[in-house]
Amino acid sequence: MLAGWGGFVAAYAAFLLTHAIPVRPPVRPWLVARLGPAGFGLAYSALSLAVLVWLFLAARAAPWVPLWHPPFWAGHVTLLAMALACLLLAFAAFRPNPLSFAGWRNDRFDPRAPGVVGFLRHPVLAALALWSGGHLAANGDLAHVLMFGGFAGFALLGQRLIDRRRRRELGPRGWADLAATARAHRLSQGAGAETFLRLLAGLALVHLLIALHPWLAGVPIAARFMP
Repeated sequence: MLAGWGGFVAAYAAFLLTHAIPVRPPVRPWLVARLGPAGFGLAYSALSLAVLVWLFLAARAAPWVPLWHPPFWAGHVTLLAMALACLLLAFAAFRPNPLSFAGWRNDRFDPRAPGVVGFLRHPVLAALALWSGGHLAANGDLAHVLMFGGFAGFALLGQRLIDRRRRRELGPRGWADLAATARAHRLSQGAGAETFLRLLAGLALVHLLIALHPWLAGVPIAARFMP
């Protein structure tokens, strides 16, 4: 059985290393200088996605060690959490966010029209926490508990680490003022058309992930939510 865990351990190690090393101070500036900010963001996103898919497939192939039997309602909890996570991603994508990572053109951030950042400084990590926590409800085997539990811990701890880094970069007063101004204007409305398009994009992402689920996880789930 230990030999059967080799692929899962390798994929998990790659996931941790590819999320830790490229963003470290000695490495990130070197990469940004050569790829540019946009190029670094695209390369980092592509690498993260590739390693994530590898980890999904490795968890699927890992030995089955049951820890608990998911209740009948677990799938609906997972779907709700996934839908909320997809909407968060849709409203955070390609928007400036100097308070977290994965911001797009952060020099254009307006704290008086912060969008989703007024509610959550780290919407991408919040989406990861929702998605992974929701999947824990429907997966009671050891490999998936380790994977989704690790994702949830990574998302929660990552928010604290990024806050600490941003305070250091912006200065305690600058960071606090920026975050407070964004919170104070959290109800500021953006363009109605953009809001509608982002809502549609979030719902489309939910349907796409359900369609890809048989390939990623080996489990077709669409029929479970049909009337």
